Amino acid sequence: MRAYPRSLARLVEELEKLPGVGPKTAQRLALHLLHASDEDAAELSQAIRDVKEQIHSCPTCFNYTDADVCVVCADTNRDHRVLCVVGDVRDLLAMERSGGFRGRYHVLGGLISPMDGVGPEVLHLQELLERVKEGVEEVVLATNPTVEGDATAMYIARLLKPLEVRVTRIALGLPVGGDLDYADDVTIARALEGRTEM
Repeated sequence: MRAYPRSLARLVEELEKLPGVGPKTAQRLALHLLHASDEDAAELSQAIRDVKEQIHSCPTCFNYTDADVCVVCADTNRDHRVLCVVGDVRDLLAMERSGGFRGRYHVLGGLISPMDGVGPEVLHLQELLERVKEGVEEVVLATNPTVEGDATAMYIARLLKPLEVRVTRIALGLPVGGDLDYADDVTIARALEGRTEM
């Protein structure tokens, strides 16, 4: 980066720290920001400051919010008897994009992963147990279909067993428009296990 002035090189380096941003994308973004108007650059800077200062975890479900509770917890039209457990906020946002779930959420803050030093004690499991005791009838486990996601789902299912609450897992299988020929064996097996009557 010797061709860049120090401040521009620093901006490129900082942008490279963002997920999914490689050196070329960081360079393009930095040059775009350099040519942006002072007002646009100030707006971006202020937006970043606002997010850092105003956003915090919802004390109920651990979603992000800038209010006392998040918009999902504040929505009285949601079914409080059904609780969807997700690994992180990105999973909650994916579920919301689908428009297919009208219950409430509980964000664990990660998945059990001994290899990464993440055990059950760092997840929001105690809070989950407390919420389930408050009239929840079904817990939908929507953790990713990975080794960590499956291990977390099984751990939670065992944890909830004494509470006599219905515990379900989202169906896993073939994507809409997918080809059986391109699907892996595990995906096909899970699609068969999760088959429904027509």
